Amino acid sequence: MDLSDPVKTLLFAFLIILFVVWLLKRQQVQKGRLPPGPPALPLLGNLFHVNVKAPHKSLVKLSEQYGPVYTVWFGTYPAVVLCGFDTIKEALIERGHDFASRYPLPILHKASEGYGVIASSGERWKQLRRFSLSTLRNFGMGKKSIEERIQDEAQFLVKAFRNKKESPFNPDFLMRCAASNIICSIVFGDRFEYGDKEFLSLLEMIADNGRILSGPWVQEKHNLDSEFNYKNLLMTTMNLFLAGTETTSTTLRWAIQILAKYPHIQEKIHQEIDEVIGSSRCPSIEDRSKMPYTDAVIHEVQRYADLVPMNLPHMASNDIEFRGYLIPKGTFVIPVLSSVLKSPSQWEKPDSFDPNHFLDKNGCFKNSESFMPFSAGKRKCLGESLARMELFLFLTTLLQNFVFNPVIDRKDINISSVLSGILHIPHMYKFCAISR
Repeated sequence: MDLSDPVKTLLFAFLIILFVVWLLKRQQVQKGRLPPGPPALPLLGNLFHVNVKAPHKSLVKLSEQYGPVYTVWFGTYPAVVLCGFDTIKEALIERGHDFASRYPLPILHKASEGYGVIASSGERWKQLRRFSLSTLRNFGMGKKSIEERIQDEAQFLVKAFRNKKESPFNPDFLMRCAASNIICSIVFGDRFEYGDKEFLSLLEMIADNGRILSGPWVQEKHNLDSEFNYKNLLMTTMNLFLAGTETTSTTLRWAIQILAKYPHIQEKIHQEIDEVIGSSRCPSIEDRSKMPYTDAVIHEVQRYADLVPMNLPHMASNDIEFRGYLIPKGTFVIPVLSSVLKSPSQWEKPDSFDPNHFLDKNGCFKNSESFMPFSAGKRKCLGESLARMELFLFLTTLLQNFVFNPVIDRKDINISSVLSGILHIPHMYKFCAISR
């Protein structure tokens, strides 16, 4: 190489520095007895071992060769990958305190700067989680009052579907409106019309992972140990909107798409709705225990959709002795939920949509420890009970009123994901909502 060229010299020096940093970091983490994994290239790490379009599948595949606990390198940074039900249960539930910290992925840190209940760790996270849970409960999560809000919103959703007059449409936007309105009713005390300009602006901000509107919050500047400052409370509110809108509406999209592809499953739900609820009243959460098939279908939608396949990033909270290895404090940890939700050892037909995964031989609903769409342990989704209520009430209300038919041939509906990053995103299709 001609080093007389200053640009080439600078580039060469930069590469040397990166290489030295990589070697030092590798030597440092090797002192921690990280688990073995695929051989990594200097600087690039295991880039060529991971399919960027479906990274979770690559990680599950690597676990078949390197075991349920192994190390991959993202550039110069190591990550410990956890696969399989037993491993993830041990790490997140039995040893939850050790793995409860949140790794500051650049994409998350850029959006949150470490503020808010999702991105924070340590004492900040503990305070914000306690505050969020108590606030959600005070505003009705898990109570009759929030059920009534969801029932009312479901009727607005039915009205919006009827306005399509059975012509083809993509239901995604309307379902995002409905899901977001539940969070609006909790945070702002009221819902918005689906055409409201401010509401549309809010939805756009949520979709862009941007700012949200927020009313005034209490500050505790006098308490140096308190995490109730403006940035934390604003970001926590934003977290509620992002999680409460996108996850619920995306799961409903998966459900409509799957039911349109499999009309015999949709028909069984219609029959159960007619037998238990009828057409003269709204579905209630009490109906769920009397509707095992519908409950099984909703659970199977969540299992099959595998919405957050690699979980949100975890981090070792301290130096951890785990299964014969020493994971240093601050190490990136990836509990691959997909390895549980799609495990052949846990499910009879892991790659197929089959509600029988949640039904016993008598047709009664049966749950499974391996059902982890909300994650598990201390970092389990704090809005789980709200999401479960929304999914049941929204879906049963829609199916009480409509039959969903696809515009294209059913066999051409692709129920695999079109994008697989932090979220599994389904393909986009139009459907006809035919009144029953």
